[in-house]
Amino acid sequence: MLFLFSCKKSGISTIPIKDSTVTIPPPVTVNFLTPGYDPSSLETTQLFNPIPVTNNLFRKDLLEISGVAASRMNAGILYIHNDSGNPNQVYLTDGSGTDNGTLTLTPVGNRDWEDIAVGPGPDAGKSYVYVGDIGDNDLKYSSVFVYRFPEPDLTGKTLPFVSSVATVDQIQLKYPDGPRNAETLIVDPLTKDIYIISKESNQAKIYVARYPQSTTAVTTLTPIAQLLFNKATGGDISPDGTEILLRSNELVWYWKLPANTSISAGLITKPQHAPFINNEPQGEGICFAADGTGYYTDTEVKGYTGKLATISYYKRK
Repeated sequence: MLFLFSCKKSGISTIPIKDSTVTIPPPVTVNFLTPGYDPSSLETTQLFNPIPVTNNLFRKDLLEISGVAASRMNAGILYIHNDSGNPNQVYLTDGSGTDNGTLTLTPVGNRDWEDIAVGPGPDAGKSYVYVGDIGDNDLKYSSVFVYRFPEPDLTGKTLPFVSSVATVDQIQLKYPDGPRNAETLIVDPLTKDIYIISKESNQAKIYVARYPQSTTAVTTLTPIAQLLFNKATGGDISPDGTEILLRSNELVWYWKLPANTSISAGLITKPQHAPFINNEPQGEGICFAADGTGYYTDTEVKGYTGKLATISYYKRK
């Protein structure tokens, strides 16, 4: 079925190099696939423990944590980051909340980093970190950015590991139907396609940039689907490409894809609810563990007096 329709803050570096606020022309009409299921009829998957293991972050200065992603190269390492106006840094932690290091992305700023992912990229021998500079609360930017760089190899390194990343691919993207605020970035581990999911009231619009993505020209995203999902704040694809998570501050949806189903096709199949105990004041990120044993969530705590930033882990049964 086709559906036709016509947040924040200061840091080390805050403005991407290529983009600026511009007068936005009227949006064009684009087509989105819409699923046929009733979201109120979703069942709950029994694959994961309903109660997570939750630990506080060791670093108390990270108040606006947004995304979380699991390293494929360094066992147990999680990448997290703050959102708009904060330093252009990716922080290394783990399920216990330990401070394992800081990576500063020197060529780019943090206009509004909202999600992070790990997946394959241009070099088949490397694993890459993808940072989504995709927030746009005021719907004023003509384009958004995804920053890509190879994962660091922490073998033999002393933790916490502190380093500057001097080479960062800048993938500039624009929506076909005008600016969108988004907080969800997912990377297909099989095709290297980049998906962005908008954060809107009672709907989530899904767009894709197929691989290879240009690092020299602006790429127009392709519309995929529109879900009845309220204010998506994060998502992930499992390392083997067969499972998807999408979250808000209130709930988590989970897809187990049938064999030989693409991510685009899978996202319009009926999901299930996954466990979430609403233990986060402003739940933001979600990611699968790299070894497939469960999934992690994290939260922003700025403005919530007495609340601490946490990492929660829902173990697979």
